[in-house]
Amino acid sequence: MNLFKAIGFKLFSALLFAGMSALVRQLGDVTPVGQMVFFRGVFAVLPVALIYLLRGELGVAVRTGRPFGHIGRATLSVGGMFTNFSALARLPLADATAISFASPLITVALAALVLKERVRVYRWSAVAVGFAGVIVMLVPQFDARNYAADGAAVAAAIGAVLALISAFFNAGTVIQTRRLVQSEATSSIVFYFSAGIALAGALTLPFAWHTPNRAELAMLVTIGVFGGIGHIFLTESYRHATASVVAPFDYTSMLWALLLGYWVFGELPSALVYVGGTIVAGAGLFVIWRERQLGLRRAQGPRRPEI
Repeated sequence: MNLFKAIGFKLFSALLFAGMSALVRQLGDVTPVGQMVFFRGVFAVLPVALIYLLRGELGVAVRTGRPFGHIGRATLSVGGMFTNFSALARLPLADATAISFASPLITVALAALVLKERVRVYRWSAVAVGFAGVIVMLVPQFDARNYAADGAAVAAAIGAVLALISAFFNAGTVIQTRRLVQSEATSSIVFYFSAGIALAGALTLPFAWHTPNRAELAMLVTIGVFGGIGHIFLTESYRHATASVVAPFDYTSMLWALLLGYWVFGELPSALVYVGGTIVAGAGLFVIWRERQLGLRRAQGPRRPEI
């Protein structure tokens, strides 16, 4: 274990993903979502391929014994990215980021339902509390009194729904990743993820295309580069420390979202977003802590039943 590297890589990946989200928010008014997804995939594949080529792992990245597993993961990832980018085009950056924190809680529920993992009262309670926090954040978006007077309120409500759907897709991606890591290399998972995103985005280009100016083209390319490098640093962070150590630093993305949202867009979340985001983050951190405790208990041998 190298905690300094693990935490540093995780923090840097969170910053890159926040920067990517800010660029998507910036371009969302003029650029079709499919076009942004395309650039996200294509210009993520390039740094991923280059880095694994320099490490002598490109052959491992391309080789796979479970193509349908990668297709399933890519399909979920495509759904998550399209809905996430669509949400970012309609919601303040901090709001979309806060709602995305529901994803680890959904992962707990899906692990019980799909992977048949044992999830007992403590973690189910955390999931319930976390979803209460999501509801708190969604309350302002579904105030019907705002709809008649303000079309932006309708767009924000749609964005909130899309952000929540994206959280479900991302949780499904985590579940599928848990299946793939049993037999597939990390480089293979990252490579086919980026390739699948690029292909899905390319299929939309004949139907919706915005010819970018130089500044917009630079931002589109940066979306892909930030996403690809962020994915690599995220993966590398888990090489140097356990998930229970690294995962809590996911929540630094909220700090970056608040800063970028204010500096770039002049956005400040409502009080309910702060309250709900804190509840969701607290529930997620409790789940991470509980997973660590159970991992330590299993390592020490059988004791009293898990709760």
